[in-house]
Amino acid sequence: MYRLSVTALLITLPLLLFASEPIIPLPQVVSVDMKKVRLGKALFFDPILSQDGTISCSTCHHLEEGGDDGLQFSFGIKGQKGIINTPTVYNAVFNFRQFWDGRAKDLHEQAEGPIINPIEMGNDFETIIATLKQSSYEQSFELNYEDGVTKANILDAIAEFEKTLITPDAPFDRYLRGDKAAISLEVKEGYALFRSKGCIACHHGMNVGGNLYNKFGVMESTNSADLGRFNVTKKEHDKHFFKVPSLRNVAHTAPYFHDGRSETLADAVRVMAKYQLGRTLSEHDVDKIVLFLHSLSGELPESIK
Repeated sequence: MYRLSVTALLITLPLLLFASEPIIPLPQVVSVDMKKVRLGKALFFDPILSQDGTISCSTCHHLEEGGDDGLQFSFGIKGQKGIINTPTVYNAVFNFRQFWDGRAKDLHEQAEGPIINPIEMGNDFETIIATLKQSSYEQSFELNYEDGVTKANILDAIAEFEKTLITPDAPFDRYLRGDKAAISLEVKEGYALFRSKGCIACHHGMNVGGNLYNKFGVMESTNSADLGRFNVTKKEHDKHFFKVPSLRNVAHTAPYFHDGRSETLADAVRVMAKYQLGRTLSEHDVDKIVLFLHSLSGELPESIK
């Protein structure tokens, strides 16, 4: 199934079809090493990576649902509560940076963060490597990597699995590819509103977001306690800037925003309209936009089965 690279697929897509569209379909396959995928999948679901053997990547990223955990803030080892909403891992490979504040440049760097975070998995790689070398994982690493169990190889295997976590063939993708019956008239009206009201300014491209930073509270303050990108750069002008989240599968990833302040998709649309666009939308318009957002839910990947 995973045969062609993302780059090759994008080149072969009939791009002229999408030339006038600010959103383009997800590729249907990605290029991966399936042996490493299987190793990474095992690690993703195994709490062996955490300090006390209670937390795995899948604890906060439920792949049978939206790729997050449905909580405002997740819990790590010893019942510790996090301070920022867990983003979905689905389609993260297409984001230009990882984490809300963009501190990780790719999936490899992202995979390290939760493992060493004292609130999340609270472990260190020296301990992890020693543990894995005393387990059945050692043989798997030796079969996949010349240097066996190393920090780089642990992260590479997890990232290789996460690359497969894409959700193509959403109804809206099928519509973009030419199947005009893939979405209803109401969804088309919702998309038109999404564009005309200004949502498209930040939520565009393959991931319908995930490709730029923007201030949370353009028109007025959102009273966000988290300073976002400023935490990384320490530059005043980066205060309250966050990576714009992808809207892929957004109907399945409540609650919303970095602080999980909105429980429903409709409320999230209202918040965005008020603070980002300076608009108050009618309930009719909110409902239509929500219908469009539901059309961005794609098929779950074979790799999670």
